[in-house]
Amino acid sequence: MSVEPGAPEPRWAVPPVGGWTADDLDTLPNLPPHTELIDGSLVFVSPQTLFHSRAVSFFEWQLQSLAPHAFEVVREFTIDIDRYNRPEPDVIVVDGEIIQDPNQTRFPAESVQLAIEVVSPESLTRDRETKPVKYARAKIPHYWRVENHDGRVVVYVFELEPSTGAYTSTGIFHDRMKVSVPFPVDLGLTAITARRRAADPDPDPE
Repeated sequence: MSVEPGAPEPRWAVPPVGGWTADDLDTLPNLPPHTELIDGSLVFVSPQTLFHSRAVSFFEWQLQSLAPHAFEVVREFTIDIDRYNRPEPDVIVVDGEIIQDPNQTRFPAESVQLAIEVVSPESLTRDRETKPVKYARAKIPHYWRVENHDGRVVVYVFELEPSTGAYTSTGIFHDRMKVSVPFPVDLGLTAITARRRAADPDPDPE
């Protein structure tokens, strides 16, 4: 019995000499959703955890309700750092004027005021080490890292130090997060992991 040959290897399976470029993300066919470019290499995401999904949604909607009109909040959207780096933060706050075309596929890093990464097991090193360095070099003023510590949310907040060009820690938040930049934010973090409960039934229905 003959065996049918397998499907052809996708074009992106073998990188070119020197690596892929930021422009390639818009032209390579059949890339998996949410593919990032880090140092010329394609980075693919693992299946999303419930914590990751809820945390991203929480910060997207909460920040949308709090952000001044000059800003826009966007989730899971790539940003151009340089020719070989086009990461996709989980949530970003950008200057509103940069949003001009519904067909945009990326924003320039200089338009980003805040980048948020929700850590997954497979992204731990990238979110703690690789991406903060790149975001700082791109002069993104604020970076928040969100982690799940045994079912409790912890948010690590960093601000760019102009004299060094690196991030400095400005706070670690557990149950409640209150900051004044890039705009005032006061959030109850336990809502991310709280279990939704049905309304209590009426004990004495008529």
